Amino acid sequence: MLAATLGAALAFGAPAALAGTAPVSPNGSSAPAPAAAAPKAAAPTSQSATWVAGTRAYLVITAPGDTTAVRNAVTSNGGTVFQYYDAIGVIVAHSASGTFATTMRGVSGVQQVGATRTSDVPADAYNPALPANPAQSTTPSGEPVRADMTQIKADQAWAVTTGSASVKVGILDTGVDDQHQDLAPNFNAADSASCAYGKPDARTGAWRDVGTHGTHVAGTVAAAKNGKGVIGVAPSVKISSVRIAEPGSSLFFAENTVCGFMWAGDHGFKVTNNSYYTDPWQFNCPDNADQAAIIEGVKRAQEYAEGKGSLQVAAAGNSNIDLANKTTDTESPNDSTPVTRTITNACLDIPTELPGVVTVSAMGTTAKASYSNYGLNVVDVTAPGGDATGIYSTLPGGKYGSMSGTSMASPHVAGVAALLVSTNPGITPAQLRDKLATQANDVACPSDSRCKGTTAKNGFFGEGQVDALKAVGSTPPPGKYFENTGDFAIGDNTTVESPITVGGVTGNAPAALKVGVNIVHTYIGDLKVDLIAPDGTVYTVHNRAGGSTDNINQVFTVNASSEVANGTWKLRVNDNAGGDTGKIDSWNLTF
Repeated sequence: MLAATLGAALAFGAPAALAGTAPVSPNGSSAPAPAAAAPKAAAPTSQSATWVAGTRAYLVITAPGDTTAVRNAVTSNGGTVFQYYDAIGVIVAHSASGTFATTMRGVSGVQQVGATRTSDVPADAYNPALPANPAQSTTPSGEPVRADMTQIKADQAWAVTTGSASVKVGILDTGVDDQHQDLAPNFNAADSASCAYGKPDARTGAWRDVGTHGTHVAGTVAAAKNGKGVIGVAPSVKISSVRIAEPGSSLFFAENTVCGFMWAGDHGFKVTNNSYYTDPWQFNCPDNADQAAIIEGVKRAQEYAEGKGSLQVAAAGNSNIDLANKTTDTESPNDSTPVTRTITNACLDIPTELPGVVTVSAMGTTAKASYSNYGLNVVDVTAPGGDATGIYSTLPGGKYGSMSGTSMASPHVAGVAALLVSTNPGITPAQLRDKLATQANDVACPSDSRCKGTTAKNGFFGEGQVDALKAVGSTPPPGKYFENTGDFAIGDNTTVESPITVGGVTGNAPAALKVGVNIVHTYIGDLKVDLIAPDGTVYTVHNRAGGSTDNINQVFTVNASSEVANGTWKLRVNDNAGGDTGKIDSWNLTF
């Protein structure tokens, strides 16, 4: 994401789809955005035998289900069906007719039609060349733990788990070098493909990198802990490459992204990383017919993937702009000639601003990275993205190098999400989003008027910097440990209790009884929180402090030395006002 436009999207340095989501290299260059996944309904290998100059691509949006009638209308109105997804009612059409979109908008059953480019579809779309398979260099033994990994405590998390091989993470990007010595042990070729041009291509090697960006991102997520090179955040999970960037331009067009999300949903990816924006528009505005169709098509595909159990993590972008206060776009369209246009907050950077997507800003060591986009209630969490020195990771051909950008921050979060899934099998995307927020460590706003919000949640850092050790539930402290991980809903003006039954402890509780509390709530000033001993004695640990701050996630110390340890203890939460609700997510006692 950081790389402002990698082809507009990737890292700093190239002009592509990484619309604010691409990685930035130390010299300020940009990389391209990721590639997309495959559709549910397969279309023929090629809809046109011969490329025609002037061919443009369109998303035709209709009701989900059987799209046969609208596909027939595409053909009868001067177009060809390149790909279609009945499950979400999205058709990828090609046409060289300048009136195609206008005509199709008048067809019964058609809801929206939008051109996805301001340039021609490349001839390569009809007979895609396979990316190069680079010769591999080798690296001497040794893989020192990097500063970015210690910053998010990934090195400590590995003592608990390095992730589960049953967890699949999709790298939607420029492709991945599956032969790289640090990636090959975790690479899942069976679920990899190219989604360039908007149609899945599962030929061997179609998923390989047409740049360097995707391979770099993949290493940050899951480079193997094998004594060589680098270690990823989740070094034992499986990674699949879904190349959505097109060769040459390294652009990530909407049909490619749609294909990528559909592929992710159909192939069981628990997490996807998206370090790009959808080209050619840095922001898609709903008052423009073309861009409105792009928003709808990509949104439906994201919702499909989420409905299949996949959480999308995306870079916030590298233009150092406030996504909560948009005024101008000077970088679009990036596939022809950009123009300056006035925009509003209704215009979206996609996929990062779509509902359900986790938006990631970039930090240096302690401060917001200079290039990172930001925005209150837009940014969800933050992670290291590199600034002066960059993030060191894998590059094609067995090599390694540094890049900076929100493109580099996002895969740190995707890796933490993969660890969370590894330790919480069956977790839903919504629950995973919640846990990413609650395990993050608060980062206060600096003395910078652009940073709006509170320490607990602000425009620069969202809910805070991800913490891999907390994500995997760190090793319980010394002493007998008891926990209740059940969810107990906290309604307005209600009281709820969560019990823990303690047994096998001799004598009384200690004078420093540790009470770990994880409450998800959007206004903790509403809450009174009590520990109830087995004999009914009440110990108050939180009494309506914190104002509008979100969530209580801390360990309280209670002098309970007068209480018999064994028996049923309760955490009682009383909500004293209307308008905000939440839940007891978990709590624990350490004797």
